[in-house]
Amino acid sequence: MIVVAIVGILAAVAIPNFITYQAKARQAEAKVILGGTFIAATSVFFSERGTYVLSAITDLSFAPVGTPRYSYWFDVNGTPTAIPGGSTATAPCDVNSAPAGVLASSVAFTAGAKGNIDGDATCDEWLVNDSRLLANTSNDVAS
Repeated sequence: MIVVAIVGILAAVAIPNFITYQAKARQAEAKVILGGTFIAATSVFFSERGTYVLSAITDLSFAPVGTPRYSYWFDVNGTPTAIPGGSTATAPCDVNSAPAGVLASSVAFTAGAKGNIDGDATCDEWLVNDSRLLANTSNDVAS
């Protein structure tokens, strides 16, 4: 009986920590794909055209592969536009609107990611800019 109680206490502590670690691991997707977006925007597009202003999202020549949990966003002529291949989930978190702060000019850009990693109504949001500064503006991982 004592052993069962001890195992129960250990499980009560371990399971929430395990779920948090899983959610943090899922955030790695946003970090990696925003890193790819940064490379596409700076190394390919900006080096060839001398600006970050896109006339079409396909000019970026980048798209996530697989089954992403996040939607990815880049500014096209002043309008945040979804990068094709990202998530289009609407429940419980609608990822079909860009995170605040997605923009591009001739000399700078901020790209974003929005997704749901733990099944609640809160969206996880990330931004990366032309200096490769990565920020988690809305954290969906419960601590």
